[in-house]
Amino acid sequence: MSALQSLNVLLIDDNPHMRAITSAILQSAGIRRIREVSDGAMALEALRLHDVDLAIVDFNMFPLDGVAFTRLVRNSPDSTNPYLPIIMMTGHSEKSRVYEARDAGVTEFVVKPITAKAVFDRIQAVILRPRAFVKTDDYFGPDRRRKRSDAYDGPMRRATDQADEVLDSLDSSAA
Repeated sequence: MSALQSLNVLLIDDNPHMRAITSAILQSAGIRRIREVSDGAMALEALRLHDVDLAIVDFNMFPLDGVAFTRLVRNSPDSTNPYLPIIMMTGHSEKSRVYEARDAGVTEFVVKPITAKAVFDRIQAVILRPRAFVKTDDYFGPDRRRKRSDAYDGPMRRATDQADEVLDSLDSSAA
């Protein structure tokens, strides 16, 4: 029995062949609860009607694309789950596309043609290594920094940096 079989996945892609391929990959991992829709507007309705643990969404769709869907999930006052893990799929891996998806609040990103390994790696990342969520004036979503660098010696970039330095100096003076 797969540990993933309890997941409720919402698969959003306007291409029925891509949905079939992605669904087959998910099923091969033991995921059985897969709801498929063909655009972001239908996906928003599905989120209102059903429990969803993970969304896998295509970048390019009409009338509501994956980026707009993600922004609505993250920021709409009537969003049912602004913390929903969202994996973006796209055939376009240009840096600008990746940044646009990231800045909309996408949790992970996978480039088409997808592989089972790439999909499983992204699912594993959102389940086993979830990132904290950040809220600023113009962004709400997973922390865009993947890791904290202890080697960084530039200007402070977090509100807690000064507090950490004070605690560190207290610890060293107490020793």
